[in-house]
Amino acid sequence: MKFTPTSIPEIIVIEPTVFGDERGYFMETWTQSKFAEGGITAQFVQDNHSKSQQGVLRGLHYQISNAQGKLVRVLKGEVFDVAVDMRKSSPSYGQWVGETLSEENKKMMWVPPGFAHGFYVLSEEAEFVYKCTDYYAPEYERSVLWNDLDIGIEWPLIPGKAPQLSAKDQAGLRFKDAQPY
Repeated sequence: MKFTPTSIPEIIVIEPTVFGDERGYFMETWTQSKFAEGGITAQFVQDNHSKSQQGVLRGLHYQISNAQGKLVRVLKGEVFDVAVDMRKSSPSYGQWVGETLSEENKKMMWVPPGFAHGFYVLSEEAEFVYKCTDYYAPEYERSVLWNDLDIGIEWPLIPGKAPQLSAKDQAGLRFKDAQPY
């Protein structure tokens, strides 16, 4: 496996070694010892799986208590995955990292606790899976507005098609009004 820190070093892109032949392929997606060597020592307590149609934007979500680290990847399709630093004491507070994850490139991304997370579906549909380091706690969940100009995420939106958002995501707070971690 290859572990590559991003412009925010705590966010790491993971490229698994893929063994393929005419029958298909095999890859490891989680090996505790290899991840520890790559700088990720998280213990996971929950696995999630979502399916979304093209143009769906989920996020930007985080929990102010019971903060979740997430190891994210795509089983089917393609998404643009984003993490925003919500850690008030961090030198990268308010900065974001984005990465295209797909069934083709098989990349994964480690989003540590203290970051808001979201993704936008580029393909006709996408199946997105992620391991979490803490349990979902709706009473602590917060949502930052996906298109807040203070953050300035460069979403690769499909031309002429507004992103599909949940009511919760439509009501996301501006970054300057959001509770920091």
